[in-house]
Amino acid sequence: MSAPSRLAPARSPDGASPPALAELLLSRISCSGGATRAQLVRDLGQLFSSRLSPAEWRSAVDAALTSLDDGALVRENRGRYRASETGAAAVARFLGEKEAHARAWSEQRDIWLIAKALGVDAKRPTLRKALTRPEGLSALIVQEAFGLAMRQALSPSKLRAALALVALERAFGDNVKSGLKSQKRSALSAKAGRVLAGQLLQTPREIATDGRLIAALSAELTGAARSEIEVLRLALLRRLAAAAPEKRVPAARAAPRAKGPAEPVKPGAGPMSAEAVQRPGLAQFSAGVLMAARERAEGWPGSRKAFISQVWNAIRMSHPEWGLSEIEFKDMLAGAHRAGQLVLTGADLKNKQNIKDLEDSAILYKNTVWHFVRVED
Repeated sequence: MSAPSRLAPARSPDGASPPALAELLLSRISCSGGATRAQLVRDLGQLFSSRLSPAEWRSAVDAALTSLDDGALVRENRGRYRASETGAAAVARFLGEKEAHARAWSEQRDIWLIAKALGVDAKRPTLRKALTRPEGLSALIVQEAFGLAMRQALSPSKLRAALALVALERAFGDNVKSGLKSQKRSALSAKAGRVLAGQLLQTPREIATDGRLIAALSAELTGAARSEIEVLRLALLRRLAAAAPEKRVPAARAAPRAKGPAEPVKPGAGPMSAEAVQRPGLAQFSAGVLMAARERAEGWPGSRKAFISQVWNAIRMSHPEWGLSEIEFKDMLAGAHRAGQLVLTGADLKNKQNIKDLEDSAILYKNTVWHFVRVED
């Protein structure tokens, strides 16, 4: 039984293709009060930070603003951009509305653009409310990925039951699924349903609660490092931005709009393509992990340990060329332990002050749970 691929390219209720950079900029400019160039660079920069260097990003913004200005979609006054009537109407169509609305940027970003990324109708109050809650957003991400109905965000228990049927269908075909759905009550207990739904994860495993199961799936499906709502939102917005240009904008098309010298582009600072990903071998991976663990280990000499979650954060920052997701990192970490390249240990006593680090670090293997990378000085 294989896990689904990450979320497909963004789709909208009207079947429109993913937006280009100009559409995202126009969505920000149409918000209440408009936006300055500096605000545009700041508010949308995180969506492109993994693909464009700072200088490339500013050049792309300048080129898109020129295009919007030439198309009479924006007007500029004393450095502040505002959407024209034509531009505001274009944003309304883009978001699936009949009329233009000058909202706060936080609402435009966290509800309407996220709804666009998921292909849900943000005009429905129940869906708008669901998008503001971590469990609601996680549920909609999972429902979209597995082709479930998007009329509302399902509760964790209902979604777990639906995912269990998906897992059964993949394993045994439509007959089993149809037979279970024909019964008035589910023939599966909550635990059995979680075990089945857990098979849909890239690394199949049993998760203790329905909420954690849905959170784990949503993070995995979006490629997010964690399941916090801000991290999930960023992953979805980056998917929306995936259609924007990745290559450096020629200087002739990107006349600078701000005073002062342009920041030089650092060599190799451009976007990383799929071909640039260099997966490490087991020895190289283990050496990198141990180096990161030594800098974060606590305890007495000879028995120092570092939280796996903290080591993961260090690895993803220091080795972006490896292109690892958190799931892949933990899988390789367990493999390195089994191969004797490093040693993982569990937490004998759980300190409430470190409970989040413990939960984020946990790696389940058979009847064992690992939380730390051991460092031998």
